[in-house]
Amino acid sequence: MAGQQIHSVEGFRFRDLHPLVSIGTASDRYAGWLGQIYSEQLYRGRISQRLKTVGGGSFREEVLPVKSVEEYFEHFSVLELDFTFYGLLLDEDLRPTQNYRVLQSYRKYMGASDRVIIKVPQVIFAQRLWREKRFVENPDYLNPELFTRRFYQPAVQLFGDLLQGLIFEQEYQPKQDRTSPDAYALALDGFLQEIPKDNRYHIEVRTESLLSEPYFSVLEKHGVGQVLSHWTWLPSLRKQFTLSGGRFLNRSGQTVVRLMTPRGVRYAEAYAMAYPFNRLVDGMMSPHMVDETVEVMSEAVDRGVHVNVVINNRAGGNAPIIAQKISRRFLEARHV
Repeated sequence: MAGQQIHSVEGFRFRDLHPLVSIGTASDRYAGWLGQIYSEQLYRGRISQRLKTVGGGSFREEVLPVKSVEEYFEHFSVLELDFTFYGLLLDEDLRPTQNYRVLQSYRKYMGASDRVIIKVPQVIFAQRLWREKRFVENPDYLNPELFTRRFYQPAVQLFGDLLQGLIFEQEYQPKQDRTSPDAYALALDGFLQEIPKDNRYHIEVRTESLLSEPYFSVLEKHGVGQVLSHWTWLPSLRKQFTLSGGRFLNRSGQTVVRLMTPRGVRYAEAYAMAYPFNRLVDGMMSPHMVDETVEVMSEAVDRGVHVNVVINNRAGGNAPIIAQKISRRFLEARHV
């Protein structure tokens, strides 16, 4: 079996790594993955371009059609759709938005065993929003009705059991704007009491000082998962897990590990280094990221917890190759 699994990993096929492991990526449809995940002959003449401005630089991204998700799921078992972070699914009149329609397109091409993780819009979970070149207080922060009616309900109606998880991302808070851990935990507790009960919630906190016992107690009370995030200003995955007391807090027995950027490297810098996402960039990956990811995977599997590992190109240049590295190391660790 180990030989078959290694052969699959070499072909960028990760679905059968372990029954309690799902490997996936943050977003998809990258033309840089042609020859790895996607077949070049299928998309000849069907690749679109979009201009993206990041950190003052302009980058021309090449994007495959949504139908390519069919081929994506031949390789991965879960996909994080993160564009929902930027907008709700229904407008003020409860009519479908563009984000809803895109999700609808994805759903059309998914099979019964395919799974998605989607990000909750920042307008619901960010205390401050970037508006007109400055940060302003968000009047809809932790608004349970906004979350329920204009995001959660349409998302569940669209995906049903194919929805593996919902990620709430708490933005990084500079020192001068930081909420106290107690106040944050109290506000979060109130929000989680008001929204629909669901075992698929996971929270990613990006300010280390908020990774405190009051916060973890609230997660445990509501059965909400702690996202272990490999991100710019967060401590190592190992330390994040240790801060929670080594607990997997999601009530349904799921956990999420997100590999976003190298530690100490800002988003714009990581994006520019990784572009056009078709190869691993020498020296870009944080040295212990793969080992610590495998440690969490092994710990989860040993405890009967299903671990979802979501990989971003910005973590090292090319998410499929990072997935290979993690998968090889995991198989080595399980078969020593």
